[in-house]
Amino acid sequence: MPEVIFKQLGLIDYKEAWDIQEDLFQDTISDKIKIRNGEEGITTKNYLLFCEHPHVYTLGKSGSQDNLLLNDKELKDNSASFYKINRGGDITYHGPGQLVAYPIFDLDHFFSDIHKYLRFLEEAVIDTLSEYGIKSGRVEGLTGVWLDGDSSKARKICALGVKSSRWVTMHGIGFNVNSDLAYFGNIIPCGIDDKAVTSMEKELGKKLDMNEVGEVLKQNLAKQFGFSFVN
Repeated sequence: MPEVIFKQLGLIDYKEAWDIQEDLFQDTISDKIKIRNGEEGITTKNYLLFCEHPHVYTLGKSGSQDNLLLNDKELKDNSASFYKINRGGDITYHGPGQLVAYPIFDLDHFFSDIHKYLRFLEEAVIDTLSEYGIKSGRVEGLTGVWLDGDSSKARKICALGVKSSRWVTMHGIGFNVNSDLAYFGNIIPCGIDDKAVTSMEKELGKKLDMNEVGEVLKQNLAKQFGFSFVN
């Protein structure tokens, strides 16, 4: 059974968390190269980072900055920052009340299939929502987790964007638990302008305990991928 080291980073600046991810990501890739060059006594590690971010918009390498509807002054007025980053996907928002999960996995421990990896992440979120009585699923051709995805009321509750190199992953999940949804009004989320966004708080009419939801998601990720947690 693969093992995963869990780290709770709390509320952390986006760039600081990105730097932590990059360090773990590059270390893992370096170890993989050493293993492939025949060095002995080296094994790669898997990590799962949970956190929340202050208000921030991030734009993936395939996205368009036209989907950010704020100029620099308006970003400052909204106490928000903006980063162009190296994941796939378009623009998204992170902020307090959103559960962010960053798996830095060596997929050689699991399976070498990035599409399957994304579906497994989605399924863990779908299972988590189900435990709170929220029925969710997928929309064909779109990444993420949706409510009423096959209707005119389709709304996104979880966005996904990942990067992988040598089958090592980084970036991951933005799961709207108690998110301030007004901030999504400043972007065209993921470049999709005809569907809404939502949160667990909006759907259930109450705030959720972030630690509790995080623990449920942790266990569903472990179950979905078949790993155990280690210190």
